[in-house]
Amino acid sequence: MWRYMMRRYSSSTSARKLGLWWDRVGPAMKDPITGVTESFLADSSPNKINLGVGAYRDDEGKPVVLRCVREAEARIAGSEFLESVSAAVSSKFVEESVKLVYGNDSDVVKEGRVAGVQALSGTGACRLFAEFQRHFHPDSRIYLPDPTWSNHHNIWKDAQVPERTFHYYDHDSKGLNFSALIDDVKNAQDGSFFLLHPCAHNPTGVDPTEEQWREISYQFKVKNHFPFFDMAYQGFASGNLDKDARAIRIFLEDDHLVGCAQSFAKNMGLYGHRVGCLSVLCADSNQVGSIRSQLQRIARAMYSSPPVHGVLLVSTILSDPYLKSLWIEELKTMANRIRGMRTTLQDSLERLDSPLNWDHITNQVGMFCFSGLTPDQIDRLAREFHIYMTRDGRISMAGVTTGNVSYLANAIHETTRSDQEAKILCNA
Repeated sequence: MWRYMMRRYSSSTSARKLGLWWDRVGPAMKDPITGVTESFLADSSPNKINLGVGAYRDDEGKPVVLRCVREAEARIAGSEFLESVSAAVSSKFVEESVKLVYGNDSDVVKEGRVAGVQALSGTGACRLFAEFQRHFHPDSRIYLPDPTWSNHHNIWKDAQVPERTFHYYDHDSKGLNFSALIDDVKNAQDGSFFLLHPCAHNPTGVDPTEEQWREISYQFKVKNHFPFFDMAYQGFASGNLDKDARAIRIFLEDDHLVGCAQSFAKNMGLYGHRVGCLSVLCADSNQVGSIRSQLQRIARAMYSSPPVHGVLLVSTILSDPYLKSLWIEELKTMANRIRGMRTTLQDSLERLDSPLNWDHITNQVGMFCFSGLTPDQIDRLAREFHIYMTRDGRISMAGVTTGNVSYLANAIHETTRSDQEAKILCNA
């Protein structure tokens, strides 16, 4: 009996002591994007719309499996279980991926000056590079555009790289604040790292013009800054892979060394497969082996090796002329749907005699529209109309369909009109 009581006492005491290990751990803040999806899923309204999702949806609001992916699936059936496949496929995947970034016939590709590794989608590629930066430039900073994808801040913060922001978006014009951007580039400490979106900027949908990219490249050269590109939406800005990589090609023409995080989550509809590539342009081919080995070493400590199934799909598509051409056509179809929804949404708002200017909907490009809606307006859209988006006003145009665009326009009009009328009364 005594032993039994002692065991019970010891057990309860141990449980209390064990709790001390983690009693300082509180809940993490919700990610602003996943929080939108959670709220959407909890809503039972038949009219609800999710404008927070960052992956492509068809005109019925459903995820899409591309034909090129289905055909690649049939070709690789079973091969992902062969251990001997992984290294060879990963190498082929990197080879084909860097051609998309730097150009199939570019000198840097022909000369073998690109060190590339397979990564866990674009997020994993950014995280690998952040660790690489910390290891080999421990005193450097990363400059992120204001605003940028919210997870960029988490990635470099967790890698313990000091972070700064540079001006990017102009809230008044709903376009690029180019003069302030250039001033920040000039005023940053020489040899700083800058993260750039080469196309379809997330979350604003605002991209520099080619002339502006040339000026940015020139100023980077003057200040010896390192440009790191996060290319998650190649093809979604224009429907043309080469055109959407034009910013990076301009930096190549100016003899920059660059880095690039590349994702196939959106433009191949492979979000759940985590297929990405990290590439770093080197001064010469001798440097490639050293940089690649260091990237592989960092990846080894973080997650050992990436999954093989998704990379088999991508490498099969990119290395087969028929499948690649099929993918390019499907990508054009996706980009055209996004552009079509932009036009329809703007036209719908204008037909409602909205007192506001909605030109930015079609002036911006890619998957996202920075609507200009306020947090209070966004809360009202969710509360009264069951429309969900992030509180910075970012609309995923992939969530806009032929079936819901009129409802969305009416809801936005109703919400913004009442606020506009209230302002007029206050100023009267």
